[in-house]
Amino acid sequence: MEFFTKIDIPNPDFSLDYGTPVAFFGSCFADSISEQFLARKFQVLSNPFGTVYNPLSIARQIRAIAAGKVFTEEDIFQDSREIGGEACGLWHCWDAHGSLSAHTKEECIDKLNTAANQARKFLQKADTVFITLGTAFVYFLNASDSATGGRVVANCHRQDPKLFTRRMISVEEAAEALTSIVNDLHSINSKLHIVFTVSPLRHMADGAHENSLSKATLMLAIDKAPYFPSYEIVMDELRDYRFYDSDMVHLSETAEEYIFERMVDTYCTDTTKANIAKVEKFLKSANHRIVDSASPATADFQKKLAEQAASLEKQIPGLDLN
Repeated sequence: MEFFTKIDIPNPDFSLDYGTPVAFFGSCFADSISEQFLARKFQVLSNPFGTVYNPLSIARQIRAIAAGKVFTEEDIFQDSREIGGEACGLWHCWDAHGSLSAHTKEECIDKLNTAANQARKFLQKADTVFITLGTAFVYFLNASDSATGGRVVANCHRQDPKLFTRRMISVEEAAEALTSIVNDLHSINSKLHIVFTVSPLRHMADGAHENSLSKATLMLAIDKAPYFPSYEIVMDELRDYRFYDSDMVHLSETAEEYIFERMVDTYCTDTTKANIAKVEKFLKSANHRIVDSASPATADFQKKLAEQAASLEKQIPGLDLN
């Protein structure tokens, strides 16, 4: 007797292992899942420009990486707000998360160019890219408020809402962005496997109905592309609030680990699954709490760990336990 609906996932024509670098772009769900792979010591690139939710902004970020864009003063602006009676003064980029903002324009530009260069180098050797779409709602700079009016904004940086126009893009606009993403990624590395997924996290600030329309728009745009059903797994296999965090929007650690397991079942061979289990066992031992770091027993323990790490790295091609 079956007590829940299990989502069927088509078998892909490729597989992941420790020798195949994997990149993630998109919403905070992309961050969460990439952390699951990173925790098992896979080679991972995650959101080089920070978390991004809509397909137009993801396309802009990947276009910048593919084109070898050099960021300049024209790509950033200084925050004029006052916080606690003092000028904020931070420099931001509309295409990047606040983690790439800085107190000087030189530092901000350097962060952006470093992120773009490192991402390009990683993608040139990568095997797979997962693109996680969060919402079809997009913010645009108003033409009357900026010389770059009408351009897409990935992050509003808490600026005055009057600077922006917010609208839900059409299926055609979203599909065009996905085509751009695929073409630009393949211009970097023609052998990349590209998989799209829709984040199961609901954007309830949009309203329940609007959130449903937004997710439906993304799914229609993705329809013909390689797809991993994260959204469907949560809605059908984990249809219970016990799999959510306390805000009832974000997923619990259990849910994130379950989706990771479904990805491993889908994209990893039996050999890789066994290797993941070996790495998890080693890491559990390596994270054992040290009571007396100066004791002979601790020295022996650390020596054994180093030997085990070296042995695992010989057994598993591509594994780096540092």
